[in-house]
Amino acid sequence: MSPSVREQRLRLAVVLWGVLGVVAVLVEAIYRLAATAVRILTTHDLTTAQLILLAAWTVVIAYFEGYRGFQRRFSPRVIARALHLAEHRRPLHVALAPLYCMALFHTTRRRLIATWVLIAGIVALILLVRQMSPPYRAIVDAGVAFALAWGTVSILVYLARGLAGRPPGIPADVPQDVLRAGSGAEQLARPAVQAGGPCDP
Repeated sequence: MSPSVREQRLRLAVVLWGVLGVVAVLVEAIYRLAATAVRILTTHDLTTAQLILLAAWTVVIAYFEGYRGFQRRFSPRVIARALHLAEHRRPLHVALAPLYCMALFHTTRRRLIATWVLIAGIVALILLVRQMSPPYRAIVDAGVAFALAWGTVSILVYLARGLAGRPPGIPADVPQDVLRAGSGAEQLARPAVQAGGPCDP
């Protein structure tokens, strides 16, 4: 194996480790939320008003969290940071690649604050939802699980595009980084395909 092929495969491995690590976290959350929602909904008969609330909540959370939160912001940034990490590897960053891709460290001050505020808000919401009566907890959990599933699919779509040489056009939000996300991404993607990456026909 030539050094160039070995390097491209290493870069591909870093991208997959970071992105699929994030996907694994989301899938675990989806499973827990969906399992709780199904268990409650199968043992409680929802009223017409509660069914309307379930439908309305699912649409609202799918738009704000699934589309605007994930598809427009979080998902492309995960891929942008994964591609950046593959080009600028540091042992600790690679080891914690999923956390790196979620911008939980080594990011701009603004992004770091926004990320941790979001996490605090999610924790507070979880604690609040646990205090709700079963039917309403199931309604909230079902909507959030759907939005997370939407976000997970969007991450995988952006991953496929990135590996095909079409990286998301947003910054990786790395400190002191003046390059936009995707610089050198085609160098990663195209040889990765040639080296037998997941986009190999």
